[in-house]
Amino acid sequence: MTGVITASEPGWIGLFSGLSERQFSKLIAVVRRRGGGAPTGGRAWALSLEDRVLMVAAYWRTDLTMRQLGPLFGVSKSTADRVIDDIAPLLALAPLRRRHPAGTVLIVDGTLVPTHDRTIAASSKNYRYSTNHQVVIDANTRLVVAVGRPLPGNRNDCRAFRESGVDRAVKNAPLLGDGGYPGCGAIIPHRKPRGGEITDEQEAENAVHRQARARVEHVFSRMKNWKVLRDCRLKGDGVHQAMLGIARLHNLALAG
Repeated sequence: MTGVITASEPGWIGLFSGLSERQFSKLIAVVRRRGGGAPTGGRAWALSLEDRVLMVAAYWRTDLTMRQLGPLFGVSKSTADRVIDDIAPLLALAPLRRRHPAGTVLIVDGTLVPTHDRTIAASSKNYRYSTNHQVVIDANTRLVVAVGRPLPGNRNDCRAFRESGVDRAVKNAPLLGDGGYPGCGAIIPHRKPRGGEITDEQEAENAVHRQARARVEHVFSRMKNWKVLRDCRLKGDGVHQAMLGIARLHNLALAG
């Protein structure tokens, strides 16, 4: 069976990965360094490494079922499933950085990903079973610095910040957060005192804070162009791997 989609056609690369040919080549190099192209000792893959990476990107972009995705690449449903399981972890964002260059400002926020696996999800404010993903970005570059482990969607951001592990990625740099991060060491907006009003100076500072913090919302908007983050059917670590992989693709598309 001959597939329709292949990485040998540059148009498919841009459509499904959001990357240029040069950026896609960098991604393939990362996967090779992580062992993606190494012989498995068993039956050889029916697809090249480039096509397997593109298949994972296409799955995340379209959220097609394996039964739909496999024929597009000329392979069976079970082969497509094995490709996703094998390649997705190799696309993950690099481990957390412990220190940041001088002048770095970070922004943290949580986003909800509707998830079918109810062992890691909970009914949340979007009225769906979702997971809460804490994401930290660089305010200047809009690159994703860290993505925390998924937690139930009813977990508040302040608690999720600590339990997801992203708190380890924000040391030695100022951190901006919304009003849901009191006591986390983040710079949050001024709140009205009981029975009073905030000053004009505090309101001006809140306006600057909102303008800066909007950048993380822009990142979420870009990441959720990948439809798997709108309704994730993956189980276990699948949703976490998708978030990490999409964060890497996002960073690669921005930084080149």
